[in-house]
Amino acid sequence: MQVERRAAYSEPPQPPSSTASIAGHPIHPMLVPFPIAFFAAALVTDIAYWRTADLQYSNFSSWLIAGGLVMGALAALAGLTDFIANSRIRAQRPAWPHALGNIVAMLLALVNAFVHGRDGWTGVVPWGLALSAAVVLILLVTGWLGGALVYRHRVGVQP
Repeated sequence: MQVERRAAYSEPPQPPSSTASIAGHPIHPMLVPFPIAFFAAALVTDIAYWRTADLQYSNFSSWLIAGGLVMGALAALAGLTDFIANSRIRAQRPAWPHALGNIVAMLLALVNAFVHGRDGWTGVVPWGLALSAAVVLILLVTGWLGGALVYRHRVGVQP
């Protein structure tokens, strides 16, 4: 008696798709580099101001933080749309720390904008510089988690 063997071929599950997309391209990862660059540059200009006391660096920081907040709000809107609309994205292990960490970073950046609104030295040293550094450190972690969502969990990746 010969036993018939059937291969159990099954399609791999589809990765979670992005709700906020243009022509199949997720919007959130398109926008994320802008606030990261703005906030990192604000840290650099804060350090430059701390070392030189050249007021123009403080002005640069204020504008960079404002730009980071605007672009961060746009990236957050796209990311939040994906997060809320797709339960499979929320089910991924890095999704919640990524979202909550980015919310904390944006709130700290908003506080930082008000701190930088003070006059000259008191707008940067020590709290403006500390807040800029904290935002960048948080974004390093949340960026790593966002990368895990895309590269490991394939969120928003077309099959």
